[in-house]
Amino acid sequence: MQQEWLAERFEQERQHLYGVAYRMLGSTSEAEDAVQDAWLRLSRSETDEIDNVGAWLTTVVARVSLNMLRSRKTRGEVSIEDRLPDPTVVLDDGTTQDPAERAMLADSVSLALLVVLDQLSPDERLAFVLHDLFAVPFDEIATMLDRSSDSTRQLASRARRRVRGRTPQSDVAAQREVVDAFFAAAQDGDLDRLIGALHPDVVLRADLGSGITTYRGAAKVAGNAVMYAHADRVTHAALVNGAAGVAITFHGKLFSVMAFTVVDGRITEIEAYAAPAQVAKLAASLGLESAHA
Repeated sequence: MQQEWLAERFEQERQHLYGVAYRMLGSTSEAEDAVQDAWLRLSRSETDEIDNVGAWLTTVVARVSLNMLRSRKTRGEVSIEDRLPDPTVVLDDGTTQDPAERAMLADSVSLALLVVLDQLSPDERLAFVLHDLFAVPFDEIATMLDRSSDSTRQLASRARRRVRGRTPQSDVAAQREVVDAFFAAAQDGDLDRLIGALHPDVVLRADLGSGITTYRGAAKVAGNAVMYAHADRVTHAALVNGAAGVAITFHGKLFSVMAFTVVDGRITEIEAYAAPAQVAKLAASLGLESAHA
């Protein structure tokens, strides 16, 4: 009976725990591993000594995620230079998503924010994610980090300054209008219209599987879009981390996924996923074949 109660209680917290881990790690597989680790620890613990199961599990997931981040740094894995954060993608075909898809999107966070979080130190990331995104008190976070509350506040403050200005336009329909205009201009080879859809300081990050290639500035990004436009590459509306994006197929197989950040009616950031391993993973989640197989 005790194990059944624990399993039920854990399932009530699973979505929240995944949200914490995903924001900490930017990796769907690592987030799932952190959540599973929390369950294993809970199932082996003396629950009579746990006053608040939800808070206890949050602390465990946060600490596991922190250790994963520190291990990355120790191994020299500066993640933003090596890969883009894993996206959550569903096709936006106007149909109602099933409960699992709705839950997945509810736990998504903008890729623009994840890219910035990936540039923070592990301690800064933990302080910001737990306090600013999940309202965990600084005293509790300080205990996890073995720091004072004041020091932990300073970590979150530094992170907050890095994150400031990364709030995208929240109206998905308005985002979609801008993204559709971008692709229409690209197909027509119309550089002026393309540049008009882009912020002058737009940044495109493309992951082709051998690291991140970055393009900066409206003219550079527009030129790249025209170069890659092809009649056989079909764009399908998708929600990427809850925002307007596209899945691009080539002869019916998934070729790439693109995520867009739209601020004040212009595209400010683009993430392009074309790494074979990641496209294969996304294709499987969308029920498609990969063009890179």
